[in-house]
Amino acid sequence: MLLDALRADEKLAGWLKDLESSDAPGVAAVLPGADDLPEILLDLAVPHEDINELVALRGRLAADPQAMDLLQRCVGVFVHHMGQIDRRMEMRLLPESLGPLGRCFHVFVFVMSLPFVRAYHEERGIPAEVSRRTLADLGRNMEVQRRRTGTYGLLVPWWISLHFHGELYQLGRLQFQRARLGERTAKGIREAGRDVGPGDLCLSVHIPDHRGPLSPTACDRSLALAAEFFARHYPEERYEVAVCHSWLLDRQLQRYLSAESNIVRFQKRFRTAYEETEPNDTGPVAFVFGDPDLPVAQLPGRSSVERAVGDHLRAGGHWYTGHGWFPLS
Repeated sequence: MLLDALRADEKLAGWLKDLESSDAPGVAAVLPGADDLPEILLDLAVPHEDINELVALRGRLAADPQAMDLLQRCVGVFVHHMGQIDRRMEMRLLPESLGPLGRCFHVFVFVMSLPFVRAYHEERGIPAEVSRRTLADLGRNMEVQRRRTGTYGLLVPWWISLHFHGELYQLGRLQFQRARLGERTAKGIREAGRDVGPGDLCLSVHIPDHRGPLSPTACDRSLALAAEFFARHYPEERYEVAVCHSWLLDRQLQRYLSAESNIVRFQKRFRTAYEETEPNDTGPVAFVFGDPDLPVAQLPGRSSVERAVGDHLRAGGHWYTGHGWFPLS
């Protein structure tokens, strides 16, 4: 049933074919037993209400030879280029017709990859607490899925693949991704006088929710941690600039928020790399209110940020992703 559903979808059929033709060596990936899985999931901050459902789903997977073969293949391909930027396996959402199996398949890919991730972190000398906090973003994103849709699963497996592939780390309030400059960002930074080009290394800054205020003190601490962390654990890589691509960098927010607000002070750390022309109205609605499909007319205004997002849209305005940067040296 699983493979039939994948082959019936043109894009997923191509994804499956790529997996089957991969030259990645097989690995001895193990699906944890029903008694061990709950503790592993709790260590990854998976919501308590999802644990029993995932344990039950584990039984379905273990009894399905096709599903287990696909899981093994996915893990082998995913960990093959561990730590190499942009060489991770593509994570495709599986068909809705598969229900919980489709929504949670990649959760089990990550769980079965966990020993390989931890071995990579140990090899790099990455502290256990950094590893734990980074990988716990799996559970946070499953909570986001439940908040937005009322179901358990993982909406954005490609995002969590960064954490489990040694490309992104939680360092204090912020997350830092080992990344490369895109053409437009590199062009903007170069025009500002920095000698950079497309494909050069950068640290991409991300702002997770459920992590407390985005205060200047917390951000300063994160940046100090990042400077020390990457110099120590990736000494062969040199990072000249940090970048951020987020609706939180839309300068229109300054019309609605105090100059002393955490968001505005966060914005002021960045120079603009380039201006976005395509609106991104659903992004702020999703991040602030939890559901991108909420009717604009019904958006609440319980905080200054909620009022800013809702009032701006109700007035006929649009929100845009901001593209910012600042030098690290």
